[in-house]
Amino acid sequence: MYNKKKVIVVMPAYRAALTLERTYREIPFDLVDEVILVDDYSPDNTVEVARKLGIRHVIQHNNNKGYGGNQKTCYQKALELGGDIVIMLHPDYQYTPLLLTAMISIIGNDLYPVVFGSRILGKGALKGGMPMYKYVANRALTFFQNVLLNQKLSEYHTGYRAFSREVLETVPFLKCDDDFVFDNEMIAQIFWHGFEIGEVTCPTKYFEEASSINFMRSSKYGLGVLRTSLLYRFSKWGIYKWPLLFR
Repeated sequence: MYNKKKVIVVMPAYRAALTLERTYREIPFDLVDEVILVDDYSPDNTVEVARKLGIRHVIQHNNNKGYGGNQKTCYQKALELGGDIVIMLHPDYQYTPLLLTAMISIIGNDLYPVVFGSRILGKGALKGGMPMYKYVANRALTFFQNVLLNQKLSEYHTGYRAFSREVLETVPFLKCDDDFVFDNEMIAQIFWHGFEIGEVTCPTKYFEEASSINFMRSSKYGLGVLRTSLLYRFSKWGIYKWPLLFR
């Protein structure tokens, strides 16, 4: 508990058998009450590893629902268990669990209702091995999104995110896409409903076992991000009422 608020870490997992234990062992359990792992029909033994570690809430999809579909299951289960602060932590050890303490305290002290771990603040991204083409694309997309969404985030594409219960109960995230663009559609919903997003500097690691998407899927994701930003702006102007933004 943190300030009498229940803290739940959700882990959307796919092929995480080799990195799950390292990630799990660094979670600060003096603050975290529950861990939920949702396995998206992995071909490896992710579920077996999770159960050996003693993770109480392990959910296994009977088919691959995609990154966004996995998150939907994560957040629904976290709300069901009464989570007041819900943090998405990838089990591939790309983001350090040691940053959970800072993210929990920001939401737990009512400073921000949403917190992102940013790889771009400072020089963590390139230092951690982010491919140059991904770094350039990240910066270009983030500039475009900040203009259209009228915000000033350092990046929109981190997978390290924390939410208050109020946010998850307010934004209609179940309407979002089941693929990777889910993240940016949910950001659009968060801003549309008037919530602010805080950021903390986050070191990151790129290595063979860490999850990553290839160039083709990255390109598809980028186009989805552009579409999301444009539809948000059209909705703000009253040109188009994007159903994704409304409950």
